[in-house]
Amino acid sequence: MLMNLRHFRIFLAVCDSLSMTAAAKTLYISQPSISQAIAELERYYGVRLFERLNHKLYQTSAGARLQSYALHILNLEEQARKELAGYQSGGSLRIGASLTIGAYLMPQLVAAFRKQKPEVSLFTTVENTREIEKMLLADQIDFGLVEGLITSADILEETMRMDELVIVCGPENSLGQEKGLRVTDLQDQPFIIRESGSGTRILFEFFMNEAGVRWKTAGVYNNIEALKQAVKQDLGLGILPKIAIVAEEINRELIPLDITGLVLKRKFNLVYHQQKYLTPAMQAFRQICLG
Repeated sequence: MLMNLRHFRIFLAVCDSLSMTAAAKTLYISQPSISQAIAELERYYGVRLFERLNHKLYQTSAGARLQSYALHILNLEEQARKELAGYQSGGSLRIGASLTIGAYLMPQLVAAFRKQKPEVSLFTTVENTREIEKMLLADQIDFGLVEGLITSADILEETMRMDELVIVCGPENSLGQEKGLRVTDLQDQPFIIRESGSGTRILFEFFMNEAGVRWKTAGVYNNIEALKQAVKQDLGLGILPKIAIVAEEINRELIPLDITGLVLKRKFNLVYHQQKYLTPAMQAFRQICLG
């Protein structure tokens, strides 16, 4: 007897609850049907998927291995269904970006894609890098555009461009007039920093800790524009992407500090799940990002 998707859905429901009764309730089918499907799987593969001890189910190592394959198989089936449905309507594309890219780069990329593929339904969201990674792993978005560190080995990263972080002050701060500052001149200076999980904050903290320089946290902001306003009013120094202060630097509203040896470069990356099937819409957006 050949296995079908129904067998795998039943198997995964039992894996989730470790109860035939609970799986039957979840799937709205009879318990004997659940038991039969599991027995058929065990006969087909020639292994025990669950141990039955004292009226309780325990997953075997073979069952755990099959669970990972079953999840992958059903995920592929879902992606195939979505893609084929997309051929009828142009499809959809879900994009998440971290705050810096979301404010200063994603709008141009999405606008270019919309001109090329106006029939595709678009959804965009802006979160910090940590949240974008979670959304990718939960299949809540198709692509992420991030500058921060991705920790999951299941996510592929492709570099779009390089970015540079600069430490800035307001026009009234005397540090803005100094040339050849040393990193140690930042000792105990107040900083307006980004929220936990921000790629900007992670890189800044790593640099300062490596340099052995202490700083004071004068504020924590999850909004780049609000952070810039605070620095303009000299509430503290700021660490900001160079792409985010082009106008302010020209107008002398924010002054990048001249710090000897300060190099804070990072990558703007396009990220997506390694098992993600790239639909025609996704392939088109990827080309725009990397082109």
